[in-house]
Amino acid sequence: MDALASFIVAALALAGSPGPATLSLAATGAAFGARSGLGYMTGIDIGMAGVIAITASGVVGILLALPGATPLVTALAGAYFLYLAYRIATAPPLSESSAEQSPPSFAAGVALSLINPKGYAAMAALFSGFVLVRERLALDVAAKFAVLAVIITAVNLAWLAGGAALTRFFRDPTTNRIINVTFAVLLIASVAVALMF
Repeated sequence: MDALASFIVAALALAGSPGPATLSLAATGAAFGARSGLGYMTGIDIGMAGVIAITASGVVGILLALPGATPLVTALAGAYFLYLAYRIATAPPLSESSAEQSPPSFAAGVALSLINPKGYAAMAALFSGFVLVRERLALDVAAKFAVLAVIITAVNLAWLAGGAALTRFFRDPTTNRIINVTFAVLLIASVAVALMF
């Protein structure tokens, strides 16, 4: 039980801290509203399930060991995050957004998770740093996956709702633009920090 409690605390800290996925969810909530962002959030959650599977199986280590793979993956991920930050920064106020721009899609959420450096680093730390079920690897992986699925879904929902709560207070177009640009800048900064480690 001590290992499970420690794992939950670490998972909450790693999944809940600001990063590309959480900040983009808050920005999506602020720019488009929580309901409109649920598809995107679901995509992020499904993508994180893929990240967990890729990390737990060791595929990430094998891929990044290939010559030239790390710079290519980093460049592609950086380009995608710049595009996402641009979409967030230029999103119109919520009252106008349905007519002018659609929120990020389910597929965009999956893609974000699959290229999110913080996600891979967090999952690697959680899978290598904790043992929940001793001497039964498959059961240990399954237990970690189940706990992480609940935590990631709850954390992402909180970030999306938190971002949406901002919109209720900032319907003014100028203020909303400031919020969106701030989230976009924070998103790029979180990616930069994640790539440094």
